[in-house]
Amino acid sequence: MQNTKDTWTVGSREFTSRLLVGTGKYASLDETREAITESGAEIVTVAIRRTNIGQNAGEASLLDYIPPSKFTYLPNSAGCYTAKDAVRTLRLGRELLDGHNLCKLEVLGDPNNLYPDMEETLIAAKELVADGFDVMVYCSDDPIYARKLEDVGCLAIMPLASLIGSGMGAMELGCAGVLMNTAIAKAQNPVQMARAMRLATQAGREAFLAGRMPKKFYTASPSSPVEGVISSSSK
Repeated sequence: MQNTKDTWTVGSREFTSRLLVGTGKYASLDETREAITESGAEIVTVAIRRTNIGQNAGEASLLDYIPPSKFTYLPNSAGCYTAKDAVRTLRLGRELLDGHNLCKLEVLGDPNNLYPDMEETLIAAKELVADGFDVMVYCSDDPIYARKLEDVGCLAIMPLASLIGSGMGAMELGCAGVLMNTAIAKAQNPVQMARAMRLATQAGREAFLAGRMPKKFYTASPSSPVEGVISSSSK
């Protein structure tokens, strides 16, 4: 069972679940709701350019399936390739969600690998923070840019574990949280995979809190001590 006292914060918001999930690529909105509920996630990320949360009148809205009263929405700028487009998109998300200022900033550099454009990302981050947004930012694993993004006021630095949608990501021991979408949505059984990722995230956190043994490089150490072992030559 998850330790409910082990919480983490994003700005002034406090959370228990360290698994953040996306809402795209599911077969239906019903499946989206079922999988996200099973994941135990409290934060759900939403691509403003691809998901209807009220901007398309007459179409089914994610808000009816994943109510903001029960989940914290994290609008993102997926699909944006310039700082200007990302800022405009996230401002639209804030308007659609009645002033909700938490967002996930993405500024992509290439349509094939979806790797972030860090120069444009930094430009957009500065503008969004100045405009009152609480920014969680998708970035490369470059520690210099990560520090620059933290210095301009981003609340969470989110370096990619692998290329988006590649299914090659890893949960790194010690991260405050893990965000995933495709690995769940495109599983053969998305609901079961959502449950598995919830349990995996909880297990990873427990392992971190337990404190891993010191690493030993290029050497082995038997689980059982060898001192005092009776050898075949002993008489």
